Amino acid sequence: MAVERPRRLGSAAPKTTGRTVRAAPGTTLAGRSDVGPIVSSAHLAAGALPGLSEVEFGLSLAVHAFHRWMIRCMAAAGVPDLSPIEILVLHSVRHRERPKKLADLCLVLGIEDTHVITYAVKKLVAAGLVISTKAGKEKLIAATVVGAAACDRYHAIRERLLVHGVNSTGLPDPTLSELGSLLRALSGHYDQAARAAASL
Repeated sequence: MAVERPRRLGSAAPKTTGRTVRAAPGTTLAGRSDVGPIVSSAHLAAGALPGLSEVEFGLSLAVHAFHRWMIRCMAAAGVPDLSPIEILVLHSVRHRERPKKLADLCLVLGIEDTHVITYAVKKLVAAGLVISTKAGKEKLIAATVVGAAACDRYHAIRERLLVHGVNSTGLPDPTLSELGSLLRALSGHYDQAARAAASL
């Protein structure tokens, strides 16, 4: 009975059968998943730019997470029951320690409906966080001492809980700045598309 001798190191490898090796369904030969873009609406991703659908899905998740975070952080800072819009208005009013016009708040925050900002300001005034004054025909909004203190506590909690966590991921600050710039640029495209859609 013939015994097969072990192949020595450096000797030629045995010939292959010539058959094609196929990856398992749903994977590539490199072991990566081949399920397509990660989206919530495959029918929208089935177009010329599926990556945009991935951005929209990620943006949707990020927006809801950001809103939850703002509410919880402001509550931890001692000011519960504020909506995300009201918190954004408070921080915008405190920005650079200058009073803000209602029109400027709408412009900076990208909110077309002035009633949304007006209602938010009324609630913040009632809570003693901002004051509303008149300068001619213009209404100016400024943060009170109580409002500024709430923003400072929010900042301290944000640094400890959010910034520390994001910083530990290793994402450099310039990369985050580029991401912010890209999102602002994309918002311009969505605004332009919205104006075009309104004219249809």
